[in-house]
Amino acid sequence: MALHSLNQPPGNIECLKRCLSALSDGDALLLIEDGVLASLPAHAAHYEQVNANITFYALQADLDARGLNDMKDNRFTVVDDSGFVDLACEHDKVVSWY
Repeated sequence: MALHSLNQPPGNIECLKRCLSALSDGDALLLIEDGVLASLPAHAAHYEQVNANITFYALQADLDARGLNDMKDNRFTVVDDSGFVDLACEHDKVVSWY
């Protein structure tokens, strides 16, 4: 199981596609920094194409900084910095997508 963190906005479609194609059953995806923009419902179609049992997260501070906390897609669970650390400890490895 891996935790994938993505900091790129959805406009960087190639990075998003590579990240999503690398996900496997039991992995988690955490959107951070400008990556939280990909948690908006307008980008939901990207996540519907993932053929694995994945959990989706978005970092609270980055959602708040961009005024997106109440606008994210419901499939995303919001975590704070402590939750980020917990996720990193719960997974075998962390893969960062830039």
